[in-house]
Amino acid sequence: MSRAFVLMMDSLGLGGAADADAFGDAGADTLRHIAEARPLTIPNLMRLGLSSAAEVSSGAALPNVAVAGPVRGAHGAARELSRGKDTPSGHWEMAGVPVMTEWGYFPRETPTFPAALTHSLIARAGIPGLLGDCHASGTEIIARLGDEHIASGKPIVYTSADSVFQIATHEESFGLERLYKVCEIARELVNDYNVGRVIARPFVGDSGDYTRSGNRRDYAVPPPEPTLLDRFEQAGGAVVSIGKIGDIFAHQGTGCILKANGNEALWEKTIEVAEGDEDGLLALTNFVDFDTLYGHRRNILGYATAIEAFDCTLPRFEAALRQGDLAIITADHGCDPTWRGTDHTRENVPVLAFGPNIRPAALGLRNSFADIGQTLAGHLGISPLSHGISFLAKLGAQ
Repeated sequence: MSRAFVLMMDSLGLGGAADADAFGDAGADTLRHIAEARPLTIPNLMRLGLSSAAEVSSGAALPNVAVAGPVRGAHGAARELSRGKDTPSGHWEMAGVPVMTEWGYFPRETPTFPAALTHSLIARAGIPGLLGDCHASGTEIIARLGDEHIASGKPIVYTSADSVFQIATHEESFGLERLYKVCEIARELVNDYNVGRVIARPFVGDSGDYTRSGNRRDYAVPPPEPTLLDRFEQAGGAVVSIGKIGDIFAHQGTGCILKANGNEALWEKTIEVAEGDEDGLLALTNFVDFDTLYGHRRNILGYATAIEAFDCTLPRFEAALRQGDLAIITADHGCDPTWRGTDHTRENVPVLAFGPNIRPAALGLRNSFADIGQTLAGHLGISPLSHGISFLAKLGAQ
């Protein structure tokens, strides 16, 4: 059986979404606005066709990025069919399951959460109360309420424009396993509100110097139908989920789970898998730092540096690929660090396909992220998925 790798550059949007205005995101363009703010040195991503993908999406090549030579990868962009701009929707659609129903969202007024929900959580979890109960940036609310949380023992709860219920507690004073148990209770309770994820947001440190730890855990509802991952496992293939992939798919079809904290460590795990001997492999990696550390925090320079670091490591991964392998670089949504607020942005995403036998090709603007999953299904030799149009024939063999 063949091998395939999906490298999800979490939040690296290319702008151009036709329905961006409906989300308040008309004009958002994550990669372009980063490049406009700070020239990028990313020769390997450019070689694979990233600038061409951006031009397909938004109508213009990337500024301030040198093109060293001809494009060597198959390149294009994809628009999202799913009705949200959140992490599960983007990942599930990429795996062949668009989310065509509406998630449940919490209103912007304070208190944000229904009283019945918070009262039930307090009673069932045996906690003295809750702090926050609002829309907030995670780092801001921890800095603002961290001291009171430690003194009172009350967890900090908040949400965003995504369908999420987030709970932040101090790892030492509250306890990591206790936080996870509270989140498991919350997961049951928010099912009544059709909320996509409960997120455990542990933090460490002392007053004035709190930082979120790498022990985040997402409690997601499972995809509404079997994904590429399920189908490949059922066919006897091996799925490897690196980073938060397991949580995003609610551990459904996610096979071997490899955890790592930060893009550098995620790369090391991915390269280790690529260098392995196993055939019949589908490996998916979510490079979370782009979104969590730089997109949401509106850190333009940090995002730019992270893209360049990703680019520097990419040749090591390419060297580990062998004949017949297919790798695809993509994203799940945008998170424009120049945009207002701190939420995701509705954008098209890159589709860069490469490998030893993959020929350069223009993939155009795909009508769904599901085209990626359909292409991978064909490459891996399993039956077609319910959604998406394959571009496998365009990849050919050099």
